[in-house]
Amino acid sequence: MSEGQIRTEVHGHVLKIIIDNAAKKNAFTPVMMEQLSDALTELHDNEAYRVGVICAEGRDFTAGLDMPKFFGPSAEKRNIREGNVDPFGLAKRCRKPVITAVQGIVFTVGIELMLAGDIVVAAADSRFCQMESRRGIAPLGGAHFRFLSRAGWGDAMYHLFLCDEFSAERAHAIGLVQEVVPAGEQVARAMALAVIIARNAPLGIQVTKEAAAKYVEGGEAAAIAFIPEIRARVLGSADAKEGIQSFIERRAAVFQGR
Repeated sequence: MSEGQIRTEVHGHVLKIIIDNAAKKNAFTPVMMEQLSDALTELHDNEAYRVGVICAEGRDFTAGLDMPKFFGPSAEKRNIREGNVDPFGLAKRCRKPVITAVQGIVFTVGIELMLAGDIVVAAADSRFCQMESRRGIAPLGGAHFRFLSRAGWGDAMYHLFLCDEFSAERAHAIGLVQEVVPAGEQVARAMALAVIIARNAPLGIQVTKEAAAKYVEGGEAAAIAFIPEIRARVLGSADAKEGIQSFIERRAAVFQGR
């Protein structure tokens, strides 16, 4: 499919969810985001599946969103089904364990998707960047609080403010990644971890995740409730228009703070 797709494979009690748009560095379209929501909902609802593994085809996990299809005059309508799992875990989150295997470019929503899950296995060649503010907007998929809860204030603000690119080793050191493996081994390692987890009592694992989520939900609720306000402020700004136009024109953006 020229527009990319999300595919699934069943491996015993593990549902493997595959991002497949390698020709465009696995950039997400609105349709792909809908398909990811559908796959996570299937994981959530189907008792045959005990663990999910999210991974990607090709050299890169994802370059982020196909921006013109989400923002601006050519934006496409998003149609996440009511009651579905939210890929970013901002609304309904998946009750089953989710392991994410990443490689190559892991930019913007790539970080937010992996942090919406539970465990991250990164290839040694992974490169991370939360660059939204370089594009005139801001992280809107949970990075503003999940980066903080995983890495702590100083390390979170360091990377969120600099919008810099950092390595798998750095991501591991600050807690965004749980294992770093040689490039090409990340999916196999994630699947192996999933198989181990799937052998444990499903209810015990699921209530453990639920109980852990209860611990952080109070703070997350306030952060999630603030997203519509920051979305309106950044997406309605002149800087956002400039960021999208500079992306389309492949030039450096010139921001004016308005």
